[in-house]
Amino acid sequence: MNFSKLIRQRNILLVPFSWLYKASAFVFHKLYDWKVIGSYQPEVPAICVGNLSVGGTGKSPMVEYLLRLLQDKTSVAVISRGYHRKTKGFVLADASTTAADIGDEPMQFHQKFPAVTIAVGEERAKAIEALIEQKPGIGVIILDDAFQHRAVTPGFNILLTEYNNLFTKDGYLPAGSLRDLKSNYQRADVIVVTKCSPNLDDSNRQQIINDIRPFPHQQVFFTAIAYGEPYHIFSGRTIGWQNLSNAVLVTGIANPQPLLEYLKLKPIQVHHMAYADHHHFSDEDVAKILTAYNAINQTNKIILTTEKDAVRLADFKELENLPVVALPVQHQFLFNEGNVFDQRIIHFLDPKLKTLSQKDQ
Repeated sequence: MNFSKLIRQRNILLVPFSWLYKASAFVFHKLYDWKVIGSYQPEVPAICVGNLSVGGTGKSPMVEYLLRLLQDKTSVAVISRGYHRKTKGFVLADASTTAADIGDEPMQFHQKFPAVTIAVGEERAKAIEALIEQKPGIGVIILDDAFQHRAVTPGFNILLTEYNNLFTKDGYLPAGSLRDLKSNYQRADVIVVTKCSPNLDDSNRQQIINDIRPFPHQQVFFTAIAYGEPYHIFSGRTIGWQNLSNAVLVTGIANPQPLLEYLKLKPIQVHHMAYADHHHFSDEDVAKILTAYNAINQTNKIILTTEKDAVRLADFKELENLPVVALPVQHQFLFNEGNVFDQRIIHFLDPKLKTLSQKDQ
């Protein structure tokens, strides 16, 4: 029996549990819809970035996209839950903060955007109130991975769905990867289909839009992954691919496959060491990484990782004198619609500004 057949049989056995999961999610949302449970509406404009599924749909790169767009226009704050951090409650990042305090992705935002206020908190409503009290001048709050959390009602919702795993075709946990009701997509203001091929044609684009069936108030955008220049995590110096021959690739992300596909196009031999999403690297892990690195009999070699993993690896002193290199990732909007997306966001913050339509492009 082949592996794919085993996976299909396993998923079939899990379907009854998925029905139970869907039923519990339905009841959960109805309690909010019927006002049995109240939802907090922040006095500060709030933009939510989220998805309906578990796994990587590109939430962190989207948060960074918004930060680049807005940080020169107003005072911006990000609130995340802070997955796998070693602290509890509300934490506001400062100069002494580490990834253990706030989690890897918030730490990544904190390092890359030092002028932006970064905070974490399990209870989003309480975190927003604490943030506003401590930072009364905030102009907009970005809620990272909060779409499924109804305790807060944001002013603007960005829903992400992966091209190869659209929410319209997915199943519920544990047989599928949906953690929220498909029907909740109607709460989104924009829907972004991520990790598309850069060569996605208009026919496939329209087919996906027809499948999603957006409401009149919604617009569907498409993005591809765009990798930036790799850089040394300790010095910040960029490095060219032409100077490299081998890499120990260390990933602790939900889906490393797009990265592996990208690296196949580069003139470099890759030894992949894969860990679970948000993995806390141990001394034993780092020892294994060093063993793999030292086993490569080349001088132009590196330890390559993602920016999210880099903030955790940077805590290990034994790596400081080695070429530990991070590869940044961004969203690249397709069909020349990046400016249209930008204007939707800016118009939300200032309705007096004109929102560009596709005809304006």
